[in-house]
Amino acid sequence: MKKMVVNYTMTSMYLLVILVCAVIIITVDAFPSTVDGPFTPVTAPLDPNLNPVAFDLPESDPSFVQPNWKFLPEQISVSLSYNSDSVWISWVTTGCCEEDSLPLDPNSVQSIVQYREFNARTSNKHATGHSIVYNQQYNALKKNYTSGIIHHVQLTGLKPNTLYQYRCGDPSLSAMSRDYYFRTMPKSTSESYPHRIIVAGDLGLTYNTSTVLTHILSNHPDLVVLIGGFSYADTYLANKTKLNCSSCQCDHNGTGSGCDSCYNSRESYQPRWDYWGRFMEPLTANVPTMMVAGEHEIEPHTDDNLSFVAYSSRFAFPSNESGSFSPLYYSFNAGGAHFIVLNAYTPYDYSSDQYIWLENDLRNTNRSETPWVVATWSLPWYSTFRGHYREGESMRINLEDLLYSYQVDIVFNSQVDAYERSNRVYNYTLDQCGPVYITIGAGGAGKLETEHVDDPGNCPDHSHGSCSWFNFTLGPVNDELCPLNQPDYSANRESSFGVGMLEVKNETHVLWSWNRNQNLYNLAGDVIYIVRQPDICSVYN
Repeated sequence: MKKMVVNYTMTSMYLLVILVCAVIIITVDAFPSTVDGPFTPVTAPLDPNLNPVAFDLPESDPSFVQPNWKFLPEQISVSLSYNSDSVWISWVTTGCCEEDSLPLDPNSVQSIVQYREFNARTSNKHATGHSIVYNQQYNALKKNYTSGIIHHVQLTGLKPNTLYQYRCGDPSLSAMSRDYYFRTMPKSTSESYPHRIIVAGDLGLTYNTSTVLTHILSNHPDLVVLIGGFSYADTYLANKTKLNCSSCQCDHNGTGSGCDSCYNSRESYQPRWDYWGRFMEPLTANVPTMMVAGEHEIEPHTDDNLSFVAYSSRFAFPSNESGSFSPLYYSFNAGGAHFIVLNAYTPYDYSSDQYIWLENDLRNTNRSETPWVVATWSLPWYSTFRGHYREGESMRINLEDLLYSYQVDIVFNSQVDAYERSNRVYNYTLDQCGPVYITIGAGGAGKLETEHVDDPGNCPDHSHGSCSWFNFTLGPVNDELCPLNQPDYSANRESSFGVGMLEVKNETHVLWSWNRNQNLYNLAGDVIYIVRQPDICSVYN
């Protein structure tokens, strides 16, 4: 594998990111491409200096501190709508949010965004939105958590590829945020793309997450896609006790060795969502960030088994704009790239709402405007690490033919705390028209996965399957599923923390790079051009 040479330059950040940061210029000569493949499987050696255990940041971390004034907006984030002419601005007005506190009145504070083109000699426009409050009940402690007031405002009529300046809050209370900045996506054409897209999974709130966040900001992305594992509030009980769930092995009913405290408590420490929102604000308030729900976002309640409540309440999603009525699956355009977000813990069989929506979304995608189609969900189909091995088999059986028929180009997953890139594959067989599957669940949280199913003695216990509360993911398992050697569909895998970067060059070439935390900016662990071949791989309508 050829290594990536990185040159450093310094540039002014036109206020998109708070600090002046190093911008990486990648030398792209002589990188391999998928057309050169399939490649012989490679396993990078484990760095002996790398600690595979991620340690959570303490509650005393300065970035977790709540603003002094309860009406001041915090946890600010920007997310994309379906097209380039619209974005969502979200924030929280905290005010309380402790156990046993009374819910705030969402109507007590206005949801207003004032915005304009940066450096334009025009007056501010303003948009209003809506606000909500959610509750989380805990039977064990007989306590109740109530969130702050969560605001969502949609800005419409925006110009593509344009820098905007905005403030959010309630001007009637003199409670407006400081100025933030975001850039809209380019118009959806085969010639226009965001320059850099960062993809990361399972960030959590660890010391590794700090490195990842610095790495993301320093790469000056135009768009960030975060896949599952955000606050990890579900790994804490309501009394702040940290649970050890990293080695849990559960069957599809959520029972099994070491899982009672992790998955049957139905508790979580919800203030960690507020910590995560404050910690990530330097990124999320300035760069459009799209969220993809994973297992750690399920968080079932004790009383009515509701799930994904904190996730679906705290972030805005282009669900309605993309024809979906669920925040768990939706789509959006980023220039000439069409992104599809799916959920592995919501029904996806042929009669399900998710399947019907997905088929309709794929059918209506105009490949002359958005040549690239990228799909993402948490639970991987093509991972050869021992953790979560083939837990997504049922989902693959139900959806893989559909993705293949419509020539989805790239699939991003997380859940497994490691990195792996596949050769083009379909139904476990090398196929030049299959997607490239990339597992990128090593964003900083959890215990780094270091064991492979093809290592001697590492075939998972087949009596155990998914640790989720839903059994939709558990597929058929038999003794033939554990290979003796790294499978030919696995092109490159390694155990390290880091993030990936997608740079769309044109309608046929994307440069993908995997960037390790320990290497910072002078070396990439994996670099390749992913190449579309529409003349060979046509869409089956």
